[in-house]
Amino acid sequence: MTSVLVLNGPNLNLLGRRQPEVYGATTLAEIEAMCRDHVADWGWSCDCIQSNHEGALIDAIHATIGHHDGLVINAGAYTHTSIALMDAIASVEVPTVEVHLSDIHAREPFRHVSYIEKVALAQICGKGPKGYVEALDLLKTHLETEGM
Repeated sequence: MTSVLVLNGPNLNLLGRRQPEVYGATTLAEIEAMCRDHVADWGWSCDCIQSNHEGALIDAIHATIGHHDGLVINAGAYTHTSIALMDAIASVEVPTVEVHLSDIHAREPFRHVSYIEKVALAQICGKGPKGYVEALDLLKTHLETEGM
């Protein structure tokens, strides 16, 4: 069975209450359920992990080897700072799509830099929770086209 990991970084556990004017009112639990339901229609499985700790995110990325066929990652603020996350994604060679709820390119200049996009198939930002679904759709197309 095809399996994907949806990995969320720091402060995303506070979605729904954290700056709803920027990130919306949808909770992380709702996004995770939406992702699981979406891939279930294809007969896929979806694991979801959130951590505020960079090392835990790296461990989760490493654990994709042999367990997951694709990765959707919202690394939160680590997007703009973590070469370690970039290196982990490059090392595991699992197709990865980066997603952000807000449009990082329309925000503060320091948010315009993404280390993750350097090793991802694509970056989806500014589409709210629907960006996760778009990321999963992109992974599906990639895996069907390129093979698993």
